[in-house]
Amino acid sequence: MLDLALTSIRHPMLGGTPPRRATLHSLLLVGATAFLCSARSIDEERKQLLWRERTMRLGGQLALTRAEQVANRVLMAHKEAEVHSPQFPPSMHFFRAKHLIEKSAVFHILKKMPKGAALHVHEFSILRMDWLVKNVTYRPHCHFCVTHRGALRFRFAHPTPPTPAECSEWVLLEKYRQELQNVTEFDESLLRNFTLVTENPEETYPNRDVLWSKFQTIFFSISGLVSYAPVFRDYVFQGLREFCQDNVLYLELRAMLLPVYELDGRTYSPEWVVETYRDVASLFSREHPGFIGMKIIYSDQRFKNVSLITESVWMAMKLRTKFPGMVAGFDLVGREDTGRSLHHYRKALMIPASRGSRLPYFFHAGETDWQGTSVDGNLLEALILNSTRIGHGFALTKHPAIWTDLWKKGIPVEVCPISNQVLQLVSDLRNHPAAVLMATGYPMVISSDDPAMFGASGLSYDFYEAFMGIGGMKADLRTLKQLALNSIKYSALQDTEKKAAMETWAERWDAFVAELAGGQSKKTAA
Repeated sequence: MLDLALTSIRHPMLGGTPPRRATLHSLLLVGATAFLCSARSIDEERKQLLWRERTMRLGGQLALTRAEQVANRVLMAHKEAEVHSPQFPPSMHFFRAKHLIEKSAVFHILKKMPKGAALHVHEFSILRMDWLVKNVTYRPHCHFCVTHRGALRFRFAHPTPPTPAECSEWVLLEKYRQELQNVTEFDESLLRNFTLVTENPEETYPNRDVLWSKFQTIFFSISGLVSYAPVFRDYVFQGLREFCQDNVLYLELRAMLLPVYELDGRTYSPEWVVETYRDVASLFSREHPGFIGMKIIYSDQRFKNVSLITESVWMAMKLRTKFPGMVAGFDLVGREDTGRSLHHYRKALMIPASRGSRLPYFFHAGETDWQGTSVDGNLLEALILNSTRIGHGFALTKHPAIWTDLWKKGIPVEVCPISNQVLQLVSDLRNHPAAVLMATGYPMVISSDDPAMFGASGLSYDFYEAFMGIGGMKADLRTLKQLALNSIKYSALQDTEKKAAMETWAERWDAFVAELAGGQSKKTAA
């Protein structure tokens, strides 16, 4: 009877489902609806977070054209393949990774890409060192000596130059080579002395003191070659050519304007050196339409005393007044963590403001992996002194207040990936602090610092390391485009010059995109 009663109650003609079952059914419906709504809410939240992160990234605000979208798919397909290859170059020391980078499809795309401007490059490292060995050291009247510390020194002179205190005697290179059985081996030894490149960097440079000692010795050695007037002109011209061939349209050089000399020993003033930079750049631009030119950031070394830096600040003001279109401003260079701080030079650096004169600063600051020292403290001084850009800024992410204020002022960071790695600030470039800056959209530019010292050239190697390593998998064509645009936006060019530069760059960018996207279209059609 009980079963019949239940059966009769279940029959829809007798009143539908029983009360208990109705309640359970309702609860299940409510639960399912809540679950679906919750799932949709979570999915929507996830999408919103991903969208926010994408738009926050450097270049995330850019909208790609249809051709750029196609080009981006090509680029990212190559990137995906290389990221999953057994050897990932950004995780390796550049000296070991270079040959892998040169085989990379992404690298060859980046070489063709118009990169805009190189804004952080030093004057005696803009051209491959093998040019100095194969060209300059074979010129007549080139002498060399070995100092008591084992460093090479060069001088052009006729007759033999006076013997310096640090050397025993000068040797004419032409005559020396004639007496050698293996000239090639000698030339290779010269090249090793002109770069930091080595097969085992960790063993060769066990610490930064050893590394920086070699770094400074190289500058000492090659300065006698590059500062010879006929070589100086050729060096600047060839250096511009090397960057131009790498699709760089404009350079800003940190230059100490060391005395340039003639064969008879006469030397020229800093004004003459700036004029020569200007004339050579003008000649190069005439011969290479589309190349925008170059400017000088006059620099001095941060180990000097305050009185000498004061003189340099006055010289910078004088040069900028005389060559407003050529001299962009002033900087202090050299090893930051053993040099004097910007605070130490504050009285000298405040002279322009106290005189009502405008001298833009482009300070190296925070090139250190330490926190709470006078070195990362340079970031604060650079902010207070209204530096136009920050050179390296490796320690910036450890100083959120400074980071925030620099961002409010629109002061970008000049990131030099290979330099930071070779100079032992970071080993795996995926861990570079600029990854945080890039992910948050902080204004930055990519540059190459001293490419010739590292066995590199132009900007493409550093762009590769930044794109593949620092940017991670999310960096795409938008990132590259923004970096190129930034290099012009944050340059020392005047507004009218920037507008012309942007137009030139945009024309070349469109051609680059069309070629990259066109290659994919041809494959699809085939």
